Amino acid sequence: MARAEQKTAVRKKSPSESLPFGKENYQILGVGLLLIILGYVALAQQPWDGTMPLLVAPILLVVGYCVVIPIGILYRKRVPAANSAEKSATH
Repeated sequence: MARAEQKTAVRKKSPSESLPFGKENYQILGVGLLLIILGYVALAQQPWDGTMPLLVAPILLVVGYCVVIPIGILYRKRVPAANSAEKSATH
């Protein structure tokens, strides 16, 4: 006997669901990229045993790579509480 095919409805995504990143995400990622570039510029300064290459550059690089870039990836806009209250009242 032939196998019964289950038809699933194709769910169309709204424009807000289709793009994972918004304008704010790209701005945060841009700040992270700027911090990383400044870190490498500070790392290339003379003298090699000065304050900029040994102290400032690693701090900028760690903040850029480990703090700002992940925040830019994970950041989402908060949904207003009024919308969530309306959804729960209708269900």
